[in-house]
Amino acid sequence: MKLFKYLPAVLALSCAAFTTGALAQAPIVIKFSHVVANDTPKGRGTLRFKELAEKATGGRVKVEVYPNSTLYKDKEELEALQLGAVQMLAPSLSKFGPLGVKEFEVYDIPYIFPNKAVLHAVNDGPIGKELFRKLEPTGITGLAFWDNGFKEMTANKPLKTPADFKGLKMRIQSSKVLDAEMRSLGANPQMLAFSEVYQAMQTGVVDGSENTPSNIFTQKHHEVQKYLTVSDHGYIGYAVVTNKKFWDGLPADIRTALEGAMKGATTYANAVAQQDNDKALEDIRKSGKTIVTQLTDAEKAEWRKAMLPVQKQMESRIGKQLIADVNKEAASQGFK
Repeated sequence: MKLFKYLPAVLALSCAAFTTGALAQAPIVIKFSHVVANDTPKGRGTLRFKELAEKATGGRVKVEVYPNSTLYKDKEELEALQLGAVQMLAPSLSKFGPLGVKEFEVYDIPYIFPNKAVLHAVNDGPIGKELFRKLEPTGITGLAFWDNGFKEMTANKPLKTPADFKGLKMRIQSSKVLDAEMRSLGANPQMLAFSEVYQAMQTGVVDGSENTPSNIFTQKHHEVQKYLTVSDHGYIGYAVVTNKKFWDGLPADIRTALEGAMKGATTYANAVAQQDNDKALEDIRKSGKTIVTQLTDAEKAEWRKAMLPVQKQMESRIGKQLIADVNKEAASQGFK
């Protein structure tokens, strides 16, 4: 009878010992949340990171990917990261301004990145590292920059010169910089959610917009826009970020392995983004619904000149030195 009396306690201790042993062997779980589909550059980059990270750590890390806002919506995910409810995100660069890090709005300045080589030199060099350092007081550590791509202009009239924009209602994301960009062209900026753009174009609420070819094609904007100008005037990208406390608390060897996995995933995600944009532009041409125009060097120079005042206007908001540093990087590669 005495044996039965103590059996529950013995079982409890055995369970506790088993649980402790199991926990000691349990992998580190990284919840990686994002708001787009798996079959996008960001989605595929995230899955590649999962594959590389789990392989590099020999299963000591398990990456759980949650696409399509299955955990948190666009406006909720950064707060969730700061609270530690998720460990990794890849939000668009425009999301960091509202956190108080307005320096990230440098990515919205038109023509500040003349090509991808300059962009990647900025992202991978001292400027990118300094931008990530500015996130740390918010409890966030930056890990990598991922491309979406360069933006083109669409409208229901040809856009060859800055004068062609006069009076047009052009949709933009929520951004002071993009507002100034459209006003520099004589257009009237209209702030609209991405999900509302197709109908707004269809009904004439807006006359045009700017976006990457892959976004234009997948959202069928080319079906309700007669003209697309390959202007490459702006950029859309993401930053892969993690909870600082979580990251700093990882064993050093695990952190090193994850950094290597992130580097491989970044190369892959950026290549996928370029392939998707190239294919989307070709598909838009083939559709026959939109006339695609390529700016000549002289025309592009005219666009740059018209939008150059935006840099001066944004110095007090983004930082005069930061803008100068990006321009210096471009100049070092032969651009003025």
